[in-house]
Amino acid sequence: MSMEFTILKCKTPQAWLEKAVTELPTLLIDHAKCEKKAASTALALIYRYPYHWDLVERMSRLAREELRHFEQVLKIMRKREIAFTHMTPGRYAKGLLKYARTHEPARLIDNLIIGAFVEARSCERFSALVPLLDAELSKFYTGLLASEARHYEHYINFAREFSKEPIDERIAFYSEVEETLIVAPDEQFRFHSGIPISGKPIN
Repeated sequence: MSMEFTILKCKTPQAWLEKAVTELPTLLIDHAKCEKKAASTALALIYRYPYHWDLVERMSRLAREELRHFEQVLKIMRKREIAFTHMTPGRYAKGLLKYARTHEPARLIDNLIIGAFVEARSCERFSALVPLLDAELSKFYTGLLASEARHYEHYINFAREFSKEPIDERIAFYSEVEETLIVAPDEQFRFHSGIPISGKPIN
């Protein structure tokens, strides 16, 4: 099974996948936090841009869906007796957001593009993990693929709709940033982290 997103310049490195299957509690805790953050991101767009009716309606539905995913992850964690503990955020989202422009509408466009990258990478990682996990998690992550891909499409389509000029150059810029975050050595293991320092280097 594979998911292809043209905005992503690289696939998840094998070293990250090898680390993930040995760190399932950390993976699930951070996954839960990612779903919660995705819901809050959608809500933030609603609060900041209430005059974009289509965006508000779509982000409202997206937030509810992300919260359902959050609840599903918590249910799996509870079944496995994994506590929902505090965990410092990884570098991924911060590494993308630091390049977001601060004036409008560029700020909105960049945040939508960043949202598309987060959803695309999430979907790509779910797909890569499915063959490696136990039956319960494999089935769960397979079930998330369609919704995550749909979220990616919503973000990228809104970015194109609201921009007065082509966004291909901006997407290409973030593609470079995102690739670096994924393939560079990373001291933390998180759902969107780079190559574990203790893992194997990328080929």
